[in-house]
Amino acid sequence: MPELPEVETMCRGISPIIGREIERVELPPCHCRPMTIEPSVSIINRRLRGRLIVAIQRRGKRVMLCLDDQSRLVIEPRMTGLVLLADPPDPDHLRLRIQFRPPHESPENPPTESPTELLVWDRRGLGTIRWMDDSDYREKVDSRLGPDAMCVTIAELRQNLATSKRPIKVALLDQSAVAGIGNLYAAEILFLAGVDPRTRCDRLTKPQWERIHPAITLVLQDAINHEGSTLSDGTYRNALNNPGNYQNMHRVYDREHLACPRCEDGVIRRIVQAQRATFFCPGCQRKSGRHPSVCS
Repeated sequence: MPELPEVETMCRGISPIIGREIERVELPPCHCRPMTIEPSVSIINRRLRGRLIVAIQRRGKRVMLCLDDQSRLVIEPRMTGLVLLADPPDPDHLRLRIQFRPPHESPENPPTESPTELLVWDRRGLGTIRWMDDSDYREKVDSRLGPDAMCVTIAELRQNLATSKRPIKVALLDQSAVAGIGNLYAAEILFLAGVDPRTRCDRLTKPQWERIHPAITLVLQDAINHEGSTLSDGTYRNALNNPGNYQNMHRVYDREHLACPRCEDGVIRRIVQAQRATFFCPGCQRKSGRHPSVCS
């Protein structure tokens, strides 16, 4: 389930490993469905051993460990993956362990409590871990993703989506058009913007685009501030294995049959679009383009 806010929270949570030297990369015993790791763990271990982590970056829904040789370890958590500094939810679905050398100690650099390892955990094994040099990353990841949802301009948004005949909710999930928005936050964005999720992109008005664009930033930043959403299955946890809090702020997602938080008479409805659940208020989110006052 991790989307942009959850992945951003993971990146911020593991930032204490910046500057650490990798001692070894290990594949823990796991009898569950194997996840995609490329190249093999033994090759990744040889290439990462002795390397320094110089930055932690996020690209769309991917966590990236940037190394001092300009290569990257690109982790895509997908549905149930986590990147952790603390003990995982359980040991049975632990997929990768990266251990660090103890930091150098001196009178000028006294010992401090710092992470000893980074863990990748994935209950369903749908995530991926790939080591890439700089050219591979630019060709296979960066060039295939659209502008990041946290910094996309309204001009880029309209350029990439405005001629599409897809419903706007479905189109917002296209990572080649705008990177980072997933199913949950697309529903919340369109509710805040007062736009019917079934409206075709090529039929959206200029005022509707002008409401969708700021709603993207507002919803995603609010979710980041609350460290993401932990749903009823409890899968998502932050880097310290604690739940997020944004699930308590959801306006429409997973609120079928409940009263609309904005209008007096609306009731949240659930439909299926592109095999994904969509939640919206038929009263507030009208295809006509008329827009009720936006709730905070």
